[in-house]
Amino acid sequence: MIKELDVSKIDSVMKIWIEANIIAHDFISEDYWKSNYDFVKKVLPESTVFVYEDDGEIRGFIGIMEKSYIAGLFVANQYQCNGIGSRLIEKCKEYYPVLKLDVYAKNLKAVNFYKKHGFKIEQEKENDETKEIEYSMIWKL
Repeated sequence: MIKELDVSKIDSVMKIWIEANIIAHDFISEDYWKSNYDFVKKVLPESTVFVYEDDGEIRGFIGIMEKSYIAGLFVANQYQCNGIGSRLIEKCKEYYPVLKLDVYAKNLKAVNFYKKHGFKIEQEKENDETKEIEYSMIWKL
């Protein structure tokens, strides 16, 4: 079931966030993600966060900022490739006529996932913090 995040469950969401980032971005130091953990945990509730929950367990989530920007889409490693990410994206498409995001070019699995869902690469740029190339992608209704 997809619903808005109950802030009392933020630790479950953050566990998925840190683990998924470290696995998906093996080209970035683990320390980078660990050093950003507290900041993300603090600002995450300022976003609209939809969680995919099953049997009382959060298995994935998506965070939307400024009514169009996907700040992150993460699915717990053991539940990936089960359609959870697709369901979360489709839920957001019901609420927002435009969705934007930035994704690392080296994260081909994510780039292909977003392309499959109708996102197009708008721009290629270097991330200021990691110095890695990322794509700005957009989907419009």
